[in-house]
Amino acid sequence: MTLEELQRIKQWHVANKAEHPLEYHLWDAVLTLWLMGWVGWFPIYLFDDWWGVPLCCVGMLFPSLYVAWRSSAHRRRKLRCDWLDFRRS
Repeated sequence: MTLEELQRIKQWHVANKAEHPLEYHLWDAVLTLWLMGWVGWFPIYLFDDWWGVPLCCVGMLFPSLYVAWRSSAHRRRKLRCDWLDFRRS
């Protein structure tokens, strides 16, 4: 995902926070894990703790994985995702 896509999704969540508070906080958690994935590389390298590499990779990919999961659930009509249409605009 590009930073522009992340920003557009975040802007939708901020604009619709009152109607969708759980989604708002869930997206913040997704972005927190994404940031932890990127920032975690330096301590892993510095302290030679290579067991953390898979965790950082998953963290960096987490927004894409989350959006793919939500898109799939939306297509199967299991979960409504209004911000997916906003993402494509």
